[in-house]
Amino acid sequence: MTPTLQEQISSQLADLQQEGLFKAERVICSPQHATVKMEEEKELLNFCANNYLGLSNHPELLASATKALETYGFGMSSVRFICGTQTVHKQLEARLSE
Repeated sequence: MTPTLQEQISSQLADLQQEGLFKAERVICSPQHATVKMEEEKELLNFCANNYLGLSNHPELLASATKALETYGFGMSSVRFICGTQTVHKQLEARLSE
């Protein structure tokens, strides 16, 4: 008898777990720093973030991001050719091209 799709998937997941290849989700309950607090209340060294320069929680960047959110909102809601370009984008383009 041919196994059902669910049985096939369950078997493959079990194989991955047995081989140590199953990727479990890790829930981080703190900002990204050199250490992070995990859902289980453990604090661990953070070797897997792309925060190489430690800027993800830099006070000046957080303040600038907060100001930008208050001024411009959270994103354009679509691509710029549909809903337009914000002044902040044009200003950044001008500065980068200098």
